[in-house]
Amino acid sequence: MQAPHNARIRDNADMKRWMKWLLATLVFVVVLLGGVALALRHWVGSTDFRDRVAAQMSSALSVPVQLGSIAVDVWPLPAVALDKVQIGSRPPLTLERVEARPVWAGLLQRKLEIATLVVRNAVVPEPAVAAIAGALKKQPHGGSAASTDAGITVLPRRILLDGVTWVDAKGVAMTVDARAQLADDGLPTDAEVTIRKGRFEGSKATLQREADHWLLNAAIGGGTVKGRFQVKPDGKGASLLQGQFDTVNVEVSALTAPSATLTGRIEAHTDLHAAFRDPGTIADVLQSETKFTVRNAVVHGIDLEKAVKSIGMNRGGETHLETLAGHVATHGHAVELSNLVATSGKLSANGNIAMAPNRSLSGRVTVDLASAAAGGAIGVPLAVGGTLDSPSVMLTRGALVGAAIGTAIAPGLGTGAGAKLGDQLGQGLKGLFGK
Repeated sequence: MQAPHNARIRDNADMKRWMKWLLATLVFVVVLLGGVALALRHWVGSTDFRDRVAAQMSSALSVPVQLGSIAVDVWPLPAVALDKVQIGSRPPLTLERVEARPVWAGLLQRKLEIATLVVRNAVVPEPAVAAIAGALKKQPHGGSAASTDAGITVLPRRILLDGVTWVDAKGVAMTVDARAQLADDGLPTDAEVTIRKGRFEGSKATLQREADHWLLNAAIGGGTVKGRFQVKPDGKGASLLQGQFDTVNVEVSALTAPSATLTGRIEAHTDLHAAFRDPGTIADVLQSETKFTVRNAVVHGIDLEKAVKSIGMNRGGETHLETLAGHVATHGHAVELSNLVATSGKLSANGNIAMAPNRSLSGRVTVDLASAAAGGAIGVPLAVGGTLDSPSVMLTRGALVGAAIGTAIAPGLGTGAGAKLGDQLGQGLKGLFGK
C-alpha cells in the first residue's frame, strides 16, 4: 500500500515541476514578445524609419508626403498607425490618423493582408483626389489594384471612416462616419454611412449586396429613398451603372441643400444610368429621368401672382402651391424640368425650365390667374432667369410690347390679354421681338 502512495507523491511532484517549467516558458515568451514589441515600436517610431516610409509613399503617389509619426499598437488590437499624414497635393489632403490592422494568419504564409483600414479625422478635397489619381495613371502598372507581386494585398477587407470630411470642387464640405465590408473583387458586400455635418446632415444610408445588384435604403429629410442598382460590363471595355429609386415623403430642401428655393414633401420615381471607364467621372456622365409630385410646395424667391398682376419683372417673395408635378432629366450637371404643372386656388402654371451646370436658370412659365375683371383667367407668359438660389421671372420682349398696347387700349383689362397676344406674335417674329 505504501508504494502506490509514494508513486502518487512522485507524480504530483513531477506535475508541479512541469507546471513550473510551462509557466516559466510562458513568462519567457511573453517577456520576449513584449521586448520585441518595444524594440519594434522604438525602431518604427524612429525618425529614420519615418522618413524612409514617407519617401516610399511620395514615390508611389508621385506627390510629396509628410508623416508626423509611425506607431505599432498592441492594445486593444495589433495595428500599425500613421499619425498626422499630409499629402502635398494642391490643395493638400490631410489625415490625422490611419490604422492598418493585418490578417495575422496571412503573415504566417508571408502574405501581408490588411484586415481593417481605419481613417480618422481626415480632410479630403475632390481636386486633391483628382490630382493624385492623374499622377497614378501616368505610372506604369506593375500589378492589379488588389495585390502586388510582393504578396501584399492592397485592398482591405473592412474600411472604417471616423469623421472624414469630403470637400467638393466648389468648396462645400460634408463630414461622414462610415463602414464597409469588401468582397474579393474590391466591391462592398454591405456598408453604412451617417452624415455628421454639411449637406444631408443627419441622413443615414445602408447598402446591401445581393447577387448581381445592391439594395439602397436611405433615411433623409423625414422620408426615405429606397431602390436598387447594379454595375456590369457594357461589352465595350467600359462599365454600365443602372438603377431605380423611389423617394417617399422627403423634404425637397433636404435633397437640394444648401439651396432652399423649393420646399415641400416630394414623391418621385427615378431611373438612372451611366456608361463609364473611370469611376471618378460618374457624376459627369450620369443621366437620370424622374417623375415627381411635390405637395404643399412653396417656391421661395418668386411671387408668381405678383408677377402677373404687375406685368413686369419679379424677384423675391414666394408662391404657395397645393401641388407641383413634372419631369426632371439630368445630363451630368445639367438639369431640365419639363411638363411642369402647378396649382393653387385661383392660380395655375405650366412650363419648362433648364438649369445649367453653373446653376443659372432659363425657361418659360405660363401663369393663369383668375380675374373677375377679365371674366375668366388671365394667362401671362413669363421668362425664367437668375440662378437656383436667386431666381427671377419677367415678361418676354414680345409680351412686354403686347402688354403696353393692351394697357393703352384698355387699362387693366387689356394688359394681360395683350401680354399673351404679344408673346404669341413674338414667337412668330423672333427677329423683331427677340426672346
